Amino acid sequence: MPAESLITVTDATFASTLAEAGAPVVIDVWAEWCPPCRPMAHVLGELAEEFRGQVLIGKLDADANPATVRDYRVTSMPTLLFFTGGVLTGTIVGARPKSMLRQALANAVTPYVNR
Repeated sequence: MPAESLITVTDATFASTLAEAGAPVVIDVWAEWCPPCRPMAHVLGELAEEFRGQVLIGKLDADANPATVRDYRVTSMPTLLFFTGGVLTGTIVGARPKSMLRQALANAVTPYVNR
């Protein structure tokens, strides 16, 4: 798993990020023009530090990476895509409070740890 707690993901690096993570992965699909994306990015940055080593959080710019956006049928931003073992296990669409995001990350870690 990369040492960074928050990484940038692109169409070109998406598959390898999932394959090499060694932990659950959450991809934040965002856009520059999306007003709720900025506060979500700040919260996710804080949570990335809190969950360092347990969950890898990646940011994917929707406008610059249309293939991944199309493949996962993302139509609204922000969208969080949750992956375990490279398989999509959940989605959150829209801005959410930090407490809810913390719980979603904790839930993503729990089944992975209990394997």
